Amino acid sequence: MVGGSVRDALRGVEAKDADFLVPGYDIDGLRAALAPHGGTEELVVAGRPVGVRHYPRQRPLRGKVPAGIELAPPRREVSTGPGRHDFEIVVDPTATVEEDLERRDFTVNAMARRLSDGALVDPFGGQRDLEAHVLRTVTPNSFAEDPLRIIRGLRFVSQLGLQPDEQTLRQMRDGAASVRLVSAERIGGGLGADGMGELSKLLLGDRPATALRIARDTGVLVELLPEFAATVGFEQESKYHSMTVDEHTFEVVQAAADAGAPLRVRLAALFHDVGKPHVAWRGTDGRLHYYAKHGYSTKSHEQVSAELAGVALDRLRYPNELRRRVVRIVRGHMLDPGKADPVRARKLLARFGDGLAIDLLEHKQADLRGKGVSPPVAELERLAAFRKVVEREQRSPHRLRDLVVSGDDLIALGYAPGPAIGRALQALLAAVVVDPTLNTRDELLTRSKELLG
Repeated sequence: MVGGSVRDALRGVEAKDADFLVPGYDIDGLRAALAPHGGTEELVVAGRPVGVRHYPRQRPLRGKVPAGIELAPPRREVSTGPGRHDFEIVVDPTATVEEDLERRDFTVNAMARRLSDGALVDPFGGQRDLEAHVLRTVTPNSFAEDPLRIIRGLRFVSQLGLQPDEQTLRQMRDGAASVRLVSAERIGGGLGADGMGELSKLLLGDRPATALRIARDTGVLVELLPEFAATVGFEQESKYHSMTVDEHTFEVVQAAADAGAPLRVRLAALFHDVGKPHVAWRGTDGRLHYYAKHGYSTKSHEQVSAELAGVALDRLRYPNELRRRVVRIVRGHMLDPGKADPVRARKLLARFGDGLAIDLLEHKQADLRGKGVSPPVAELERLAAFRKVVEREQRSPHRLRDLVVSGDDLIALGYAPGPAIGRALQALLAAVVVDPTLNTRDELLTRSKELLG
């Protein structure tokens, strides 16, 4: 057993899956050896055949591993020239376990557990680094072999609480530009069974702010997301913010993670203020402002941020539904709870729908908590009170289907099929949102007749 499952076992965490290394066999040999026991298919990673996925014939066993069992022959690094990038990873059934582990990414992943006797094979000190919370590459060529490892390393910072040593940080800086060569799916939308790339996994970790700061300081963040170039070190000069845009962004993402927010809210937190440097204008008060104003900026920062988020998420091949949801959260993130009254709550629900309204409230909470060591307590309390009102008002009529009359009823009154029905229903809904007691058949039919003229 090799890699992450060994690492997780040492951490006392149950691994979701396990990978197996089988010395003495090549890929064809593995398929032949496994053929009597079930079906196999070639396992391809980043366009390279690396092993097989085996589907056991025995039903009880197959039921435990519906996705199959991944087995790989040993591989070793073979020089193809004089340069440090001149090498190739090739299957070599004669390679030892230690030689196979040598071409892996980080020491914490370069460990194996021999199944015959349970012995740990740890030639590069992975257990020691794991206990010390150190992220260390196995060789100086680690990132050259696969630049995605840079982003994966940042993901381990977020997920596992590891800190890169100085050599690994230097390698990240040197290899930052190479992350542009990584396929978009491996970064964002995801190619694996979980449907998530490394950026998503980073954001879903417990310490995303730490990882994002390292990404910024090594130059990886801007190479990965050029939309952030203008935010780095950008002083907001606002009475509402004491931090630079990038620092505030990291704090908001961390606050979203601390609250257990879903990926869509964390992605929105990442992008919610990237538009600020593009729309900033200085007012007579000497401060910068970020809303649209004639003669200063044609768009507000949330509009530009939403546009940039949409471009980035599309480039990284995120699913369309997720991309649209994130863009809507970013565009609507300047939510104001006002007096946290029921009418405002119903208007919020009517405008955005139940799910998006809750997303906006979660994002707003993270945005407030991300203002620094002293978040605005009064605003947080008002927001919490507003959320309770919103959750309660979800039972009140705020959707077209909540109205006690339908388009058929309006046609029976004399409406012609077409846009006029939609406009009338929207007008009825607007009235009911303000005063739910109006949602009676007699009242709405009367109003419909008045609208018809």
